[in-house]
Amino acid sequence: MALTGFPGEPPLAAPGAPALVVERALDRVARAAAARTGRPPVLPGVGLLGERAACTGFTRNAPFSCGGRFLAVPARDGFVGLSLARPDDIALLPALVERGECPDPWAALAEWARALPVRVADERVALLGLPGGALGSAATREPVRRTVGGRRIRLRERPRVIDFSALWAGPLCTHLLTGIGAEVIKVESRTRPDGARTGPAGFYDLLHHGQYSVAVDFDDPADRDRLARLVAGADLVVEASRPRALRRLGLDAEGLVAAGVSWLSITARGRASDRVGFGDDIAACAGLHAGGHTPVPCGDALADPLTGAVAAAEAAEALLDECARLIDISMHDLAVRSASGPVPAHTVSLRDEQWWVDCEAGTFPVAAPAPRDAPGPAPDSGAHPLESLL
Repeated sequence: MALTGFPGEPPLAAPGAPALVVERALDRVARAAAARTGRPPVLPGVGLLGERAACTGFTRNAPFSCGGRFLAVPARDGFVGLSLARPDDIALLPALVERGECPDPWAALAEWARALPVRVADERVALLGLPGGALGSAATREPVRRTVGGRRIRLRERPRVIDFSALWAGPLCTHLLTGIGAEVIKVESRTRPDGARTGPAGFYDLLHHGQYSVAVDFDDPADRDRLARLVAGADLVVEASRPRALRRLGLDAEGLVAAGVSWLSITARGRASDRVGFGDDIAACAGLHAGGHTPVPCGDALADPLTGAVAAAEAAEALLDECARLIDISMHDLAVRSASGPVPAHTVSLRDEQWWVDCEAGTFPVAAPAPRDAPGPAPDSGAHPLESLL
């Protein structure tokens, strides 16, 4: 709640139960880890939902997201939201709104959407591959799909996890797996490393401390061959790309799962969809927004930590199985399920410069986000030679 609402105004509550979804996922991680190692792990709590904001200083910023890169605007019969998080997204905005140039991107977006039905605006956003869409979009499938593959042949005491993901959801998953004893090898492009490296160092260190880092030239056949051998010897692959991106590198998820390597895929709307998205727009489009006439994004990129925690639970349980699994997680559909249900009756009041919530369960302070300290720095990109890990 501390991250939801307008600056200087009372904090707002999210619909549904996203924090409960995270709490249950963390419990699944703990139980799977205890079954594998015989001892309970030490894991973070639901406070991980606000850890990035704690490191950046983000706070309530409605009508924008905490980071200022997502906004929902009215269309003719609803709302459409868009993230302008990358230079490429801003460069595509003139094509979206059908104008020569957009000196004020948000004003151009609002003017364009106002005259359109939500369905038409959503289709246009999808056509151009922009992160966003219609708010209140319905579920399209089950949040998690699991396919059983071949028998695992690498049942190590310390499972090896190859991580192709970036930003927050996937790295949170592998951070939690590191915490329960997995050996995580982060793979980055030599020319395009994880964009989160340019963000708060403390947050990146928190998610990646204790892992290996390899940098690969994806255009080099020798590097691709070494990468294929690294993946073939893994227990689990975690990635957050559309399937065709890794197929170009010769990495076929279905073939690897059949051969005994588990594969966990995190995408905006599932492996069969080409839709893209970031944590703020995925959450808002799924219904995780607050407020009255103006939809207000809930939390900070809420779909990212929500998905990361559930992905970690799926991965930890997969590492107990004798057979490999292909795990297909749709961030949108997970957020839709997490948003189901009304906001419980409550009142918010300010007492001695502290916001408090009174509800049926009791009286609680609205806690500001609190960071965990990283035990040490994350490795530099490419700190570990790929050959040394084969």
